Amino acid sequence: MGGGGRTGTVPGMDSDVIVVGGGVVGLTTAVTLAEQGARVRVWSRDPAEATTSAVAGALWWPYRIEPAEEAGAWALESLRVYAELAGAPEATGVRWVPGVHADTVLDGLGAWAAGIEGLRQLPAGEVPGPYATGLAARLPLIDMPVHLAWLRARLEAAGGVVERRAVTGWEEPAAAAPVVVNCAGTAARELAGDAGVRPVRGQLVLVENPGIEEWFTAADAGATETTYFFPQPGRLVLGGTAEEGAEELVPDPVTAAAIVARCARVRPEIAGARVLGHRVGLRPARDGGVRVEAERLPGGGRLVHHYGHGGAGVTVAWGCARRAADLATG
Repeated sequence: MGGGGRTGTVPGMDSDVIVVGGGVVGLTTAVTLAEQGARVRVWSRDPAEATTSAVAGALWWPYRIEPAEEAGAWALESLRVYAELAGAPEATGVRWVPGVHADTVLDGLGAWAAGIEGLRQLPAGEVPGPYATGLAARLPLIDMPVHLAWLRARLEAAGGVVERRAVTGWEEPAAAAPVVVNCAGTAARELAGDAGVRPVRGQLVLVENPGIEEWFTAADAGATETTYFFPQPGRLVLGGTAEEGAEELVPDPVTAAAIVARCARVRPEIAGARVLGHRVGLRPARDGGVRVEAERLPGGGRLVHHYGHGGAGVTVAWGCARRAADLATG
């Protein structure tokens, strides 16, 4: 394989690439490869609706992701893709939505901020809730269940296949394809023997939307408690938490009540909204940030690592996928 085509396919193998992991990073990487002409299979332990990606609030914003310079470039590349996808929101799940990042100043952002049209500092009196500073922006907000289904359909249209299959080592996928791409998220800790991978627990509350049309966030990079709400079709997503190292997947009712209370301090009508459900996801963070690099496997195959995106996998998905695809096909 190389040059975007199928040259170099190993005789006896029916795939060019096995992508391990069926979240947004894995599916976007698989789509990128398949549309370059590779025969791709995704092996996912969980169905898409049970992945961490399905739980994501999914506002485009480079949040808690390193290395900063590369992540900013990947984010802007992805932003351009989401701008196109927002032309068909019912199909893709991507919509342009205005909102406010509280407790945030322009000077504190990276060079990527210059690529966001209309991003502006707000006067203190225009920031909702008990916050003195904030930024206003119109950004892509992604309805993840819809988007994941759309990614899968796009992959299948390009000839790719998604299979429910757990992976415990590289031998099995390496026997099925000459290239394996590791998009396993938190499972990369064991699969890649990377002790720097750690879960960051995020809990959400889904409520009936009492008429809120703008998103809001107040999420300090070092805080374990965050405040945000995202208007998604049929629901308002309230958050959240960012608990380093916590792996409990059962929603905590005390935490849920605190999330609702924090959001209601910004928009009081949230306090009376009917609760529709609770969600918990483990963001795949990594010491040193995203790992996108290739290595040789003992049998001669190529293993491309592509994990450690933390809470910003959706934000960088397309730019980062293209980098991983380059390593897979180069």
